Amino acid sequence: MVDPAPLWAVAVLPAVLVLAAWATATVDARSTGPGREVLRLLVQQRRITRAADIPLVRLGTTLLPVAAVLAAAVLPFGFRSVSDLPDGIVWFNAMEALAWAAVWLTGWGPNSTLSLIGGYRFLAQGLAYELPHMLAITTAALGAESLRVGAVVDAQSGLWFAVWMPVAFGIYLLSALAMAFWGPFDQPAGVDAAGGAAGELSGVDRLLFLGGRWLLLVVAAAFAVPLFLGGGHGPLLPGWAWTVLKTAAVLGFLLWARRRVPTLRMERYMELAWVVLTPIAVAQALVVAVVVLAR
Repeated sequence: MVDPAPLWAVAVLPAVLVLAAWATATVDARSTGPGREVLRLLVQQRRITRAADIPLVRLGTTLLPVAAVLAAAVLPFGFRSVSDLPDGIVWFNAMEALAWAAVWLTGWGPNSTLSLIGGYRFLAQGLAYELPHMLAITTAALGAESLRVGAVVDAQSGLWFAVWMPVAFGIYLLSALAMAFWGPFDQPAGVDAAGGAAGELSGVDRLLFLGGRWLLLVVAAAFAVPLFLGGGHGPLLPGWAWTVLKTAAVLGFLLWARRRVPTLRMERYMELAWVVLTPIAVAQALVVAVVVLAR
């Protein structure tokens, strides 16, 4: 059972996530690490495009890391979470929708064509990945017969959901990359659109946006652990250690996939999502529903 964390965990959670995102970025950068880039962006003068909607840009860039931290509020660390809401899975999905708005606002605000294209690309990508993604996390909830994340973890004390829901697990990993617009799904910030939604950002605005992107990747990877990998369940080690190890393994896989799979064209990814991923996600959910009814 997932117990509520002490009140001070609310203040510690953002710092832990930032450290995790920093460590992930350092591993990904291999040699130089993100420190120099962070310092450069902190002292860089903000560049403002003509007729830009500055409040909209600031709102979008700030909202992205905020959405990632709020999504992590229902994430169990071992067998403790900041809040084990009765509908925690819906909460997590709602914070993803908030990230949609953040990227779109960031793309719209600078009054720049390429930036706007990046924002709309994320909306199009979101419409494509969200349905199979939602079906995947709903399948885990269906297996546990609860929308509470703690109940999903408890239901995996004997067998991980990834073992008998492999399709849902695979779809979740793909959609985790799409959610953070990484790897094959980086069109919203693609180089062909001069950086897309992030193309006109500079200084602290750019730092918040790119940092929020890393946070989204870390939170999406960490959420795979309670959904499909048994949460803190495991032999010998304490629950929090299993959570860290499993999250690191998922993050390592996502970074590996990012470097080896080329960027997909938007229409091909949308076709894949609607024609392939959504039907097999529905089929996986039906199989799980039959198993649950037959218990």
